[in-house]
Amino acid sequence: MSALVHDGTAILGRHLLRIRHAPAITVMTQTMPVVFLLFFGYVFGGALAMPGADYRAFLVPGMLVATAANGVMTGMFQAAQDTHRGVTDRLRTMPVSRAAVPLGQALADLVTSAVGMVPLMLVGLAMGWRIEGTALEALGAFGLLLLFRFAATWVGILLGLASKSEEAAGQLGSATFMLPLLSNAYLPTDGMPGWLRTVAEWNPISAVTTAVRQLFGNAPLPADAAWPVTHPVAGALLWSLALLALCAPAAVGRYARA
Repeated sequence: MSALVHDGTAILGRHLLRIRHAPAITVMTQTMPVVFLLFFGYVFGGALAMPGADYRAFLVPGMLVATAANGVMTGMFQAAQDTHRGVTDRLRTMPVSRAAVPLGQALADLVTSAVGMVPLMLVGLAMGWRIEGTALEALGAFGLLLLFRFAATWVGILLGLASKSEEAAGQLGSATFMLPLLSNAYLPTDGMPGWLRTVAEWNPISAVTTAVRQLFGNAPLPADAAWPVTHPVAGALLWSLALLALCAPAAVGRYARA
């Protein structure tokens, strides 16, 4: 355990240092969610009228969760980059804990994503979004966001380690942009066709988004929805923990075997 902590901290420092030396990528990943929030909020916000809710207040939690889900893309790209540029092979030749390498990457992503949520929330506040729940509920919402981001990053690390090339990982990572669109992050699901609504409501992003909205006090629970959406906090926790339980050991095993 001490070796895991020591080596994991060193790998965490390596990834944070890499972020420091690539400011353009950091700026792009931090500003894109803000750009999308402004676009959806002012383009769609003027056209959508939601009964009992303001669209921008509905949108901000969804955008926060969509940003957390982007952990799949960043985790995949960084793991594939290290794998196909020989960094992973070099680390394997060193006396480094096998679990420490993917764990350090996941923790570094968690730190940067937590910092990156601050400007997104500030812009949301400027647009009229407010936290209507209690302080404890708000902390619970932040905790769910970070837990889901951590789980999504492990999914990305596993896919990145299994990728055939950096280009393949980049193309697959770009396709993950569709995941929030197939959820209730941007629009309610009650207007979708039956089969599409079922797919969207069983999307983990929908459960996490509904839970964050409930804890922030931004929207009521939808009626006649799938179980993860009508029990959003439990659904969000179960989805996040299930993804962690499946992907974290698989990623560590893949790293150790490759």
